Amino acid sequence: MTDPLLITNAQILTPGGLIPDGWLLAESAKIAAIGTGAAPERPDARRIDAGGHTLLPGFIDLHVHGGAGHDTMDASGDGLREMARFYARHGVTAFLATTWTDSRARITRALETIAACQGSQPDGATLLGAHLEGPYVNPERSGAQSISHIRRADRSEAESWLELNVIRLLALAPEYDENYWLIERAAARGITVSAAHTAASYDQMREAVRRGLTHATHTFNAMTGLHHREPGTVGAALTLPAIRCELIADNVHVHPAIMALTWAAKGSEGVILITDAIRSAGRPDGEYRIDDRIVRVRDGVARLPDGTLAGSTLTMDRALANFMKATGSAIEAVWRAASLNAATAIGIDQRKGSLEPGKDADLVLLDDRCAVHLTVAEGRVVYDSAVQS
Repeated sequence: MTDPLLITNAQILTPGGLIPDGWLLAESAKIAAIGTGAAPERPDARRIDAGGHTLLPGFIDLHVHGGAGHDTMDASGDGLREMARFYARHGVTAFLATTWTDSRARITRALETIAACQGSQPDGATLLGAHLEGPYVNPERSGAQSISHIRRADRSEAESWLELNVIRLLALAPEYDENYWLIERAAARGITVSAAHTAASYDQMREAVRRGLTHATHTFNAMTGLHHREPGTVGAALTLPAIRCELIADNVHVHPAIMALTWAAKGSEGVILITDAIRSAGRPDGEYRIDDRIVRVRDGVARLPDGTLAGSTLTMDRALANFMKATGSAIEAVWRAASLNAATAIGIDQRKGSLEPGKDADLVLLDDRCAVHLTVAEGRVVYDSAVQS
């Protein structure tokens, strides 16, 4: 049971608009009430003055591999908890621990560890479950995925993973007949299916959407680009209303002009900011391990020795700031891309993703530079800049 929390003197972003001089009361891990002007007298509540900063829904990162020196594929409960703490420092209140393409044994261990650890963390972001990225992708668009472990969907293997009931997002190449059944099976179980590391044509993407696909993994990266006679994977992602588009808004994976194009094409409900961060996020430049390979980080950009981008060192607060600058939009217009759209994509928007009474008290307090001052996950203060350096 969490103690009541009363945040006052905040600019509160809600689905109905911005509430100036607002206050928010959280009780029993939920948002109990939101108002403006004089806050209620609650001597039993911890009271925090927001200093006029903006209070918005905590960020939800659906695609993040690691950070603070840890990686999902380490299959370490302590590592996942350290990742959750690191993400909370950057405004994340919920995330999906994301796997890499690897052997059946290593992916299984990672998924089992996530299943054992999922849920609220005592001092970090909530672990919502797993994002299975690969191994059922296209080697021609492998990116940093291990080519030696890429394969088509095997029923025995994939069914064993689905039975763990921890996968919330499944990313695959939809162009293969052998993967069709998995799109349908996962969608029927309520798992969001995404096009990833793919050479799918526009027509193949339309067929995948018919079978249940609704998501595009790190749009523009590791997929067939746009051509005026063959719209490709990108053309399908931008034009098919059923698909929501992930974006790595680090100004490296996607040019700011393309961020603005995606925003114009998909609108306020169609873009999902992600980090795709790896274990080097939050750490200095240097060399870091991915499976049996080494990633070199220079000036914050992670690459394999051959120059291939290998995830990022991005954090969600910076992603939002970059996206606002790229689109020329105020935070009131784009906040959904960091929270509500992700919640909607994986079917948890009835309890997360927006500031409304009855929803989980997942909050982040930002200043005008998008610097994080406070993070609250399910009513628990998991980061306070006034306390933690």
